[in-house]
Amino acid sequence: MYYFKRFWDETTGNEWTGSWGTSCFYFETAADYWPTRQIQLFDNGNALKYTTEFVEDLFGGLAECALDKDDFERYAIDAAEFELLWATVSHYPHRFQRLC
Repeated sequence: MYYFKRFWDETTGNEWTGSWGTSCFYFETAADYWPTRQIQLFDNGNALKYTTEFVEDLFGGLAECALDKDDFERYAIDAAEFELLWATVSHYPHRFQRLC
């Protein structure tokens, strides 16, 4: 497994989440860089979580393609950072303090 943290400097543009602000994505990927778990933390404190078992909902969804290895290498984090966040954050509408 690989783990990444990447800031996204745009809003989603989605009618449900577009007003939440920019966000930070956390990814867990398999060896082929396909996401298996994903967290998206927004400026307003809302958080979204997705897995291969809970792929999407009204607010968003798990990334639909493999991450580009060369593009994401510089955003690598360790498993402990991801797991701590995964265990702490709740899927919207629960609020979580932004960590980015």
